[in-house]
Amino acid sequence: MSVLTVNNLSKNFGSIKALKNVSFSVPKGVVFGILGPNGSGKTTLLGTILDIIRPTSGTYTLFDETPSGDSRRRIGTLLETPNFYHYLNPVENLKITAAIKKKGTEAEIMKALETVNLAHRRTSKFSTFSLGMKQRLAIAGALLGDPEVLVFDEPTNGLDPTGIAEIRQLMRDLHAQGKTIIMASHLLDEVEKVCTDVAILKNGDLLAVGPVSDILTGEEIIDVSAADLEKLYNLLSGFDGVTRIEKDNSFLSVYFPKGESHPQKLNEFCHANGISLSHLVARKRSLESRFIELTNNN
Repeated sequence: MSVLTVNNLSKNFGSIKALKNVSFSVPKGVVFGILGPNGSGKTTLLGTILDIIRPTSGTYTLFDETPSGDSRRRIGTLLETPNFYHYLNPVENLKITAAIKKKGTEAEIMKALETVNLAHRRTSKFSTFSLGMKQRLAIAGALLGDPEVLVFDEPTNGLDPTGIAEIRQLMRDLHAQGKTIIMASHLLDEVEKVCTDVAILKNGDLLAVGPVSDILTGEEIIDVSAADLEKLYNLLSGFDGVTRIEKDNSFLSVYFPKGESHPQKLNEFCHANGISLSHLVARKRSLESRFIELTNNN
């Protein structure tokens, strides 16, 4: 089952094309990251699927159905900076949120505060909260009514390292409880640490979509060196599975498709052909380099 399916979605703001025929599907039970630089169309996409922004063209479905009031009630959202009454405590603020949303009993309010680890501060005024605590209270508001899907736009934006760690752990906990999470972020590190799946946007274009391990890891690398680098280069050019070889001053970086590098076999191959390796290190391509390649080549 898909909680969201987007079909050729486009949105224009005058001459600006914020989204360009974007299509993807979000399976149930994943943490789905929408990753891209600022201005890539992430917030426009979230606003469109939540019926805040009308698309120029294209369609989308929620829970494999045409969007309706019932389907949207199954979604909890946090799209803006937390905005609560500073002189009220969390319980009082969430009662107002529940009244506006028309969902959320007192028992659910307390459960939400426990989930976001704020029950011990239930009598404290909002004005005494750190930014991370304010963000967690906003997530508690999104949890009212026990939604199946949570949608967050840049949930760690502006937080200090402690607040970032708290929100990321909270998202992992919510995922472990069975929630599907759709999260927009411009932070590669955040997507790597929290998300299971990712869609990468740039200037309104969808560059890639799929599991994080497939999209962002890409290739595997074996760094090798020997007394005669030129001879080693020529030999490994014919080694099974090699996609390319990059030369450095003192070693070679030998690239393979994901899952197809075999350091032991490469070492044995070199030895059988009269070359003794003085250096051999297997590594994976950094997520950062893969992300830069995706966004710079499009």
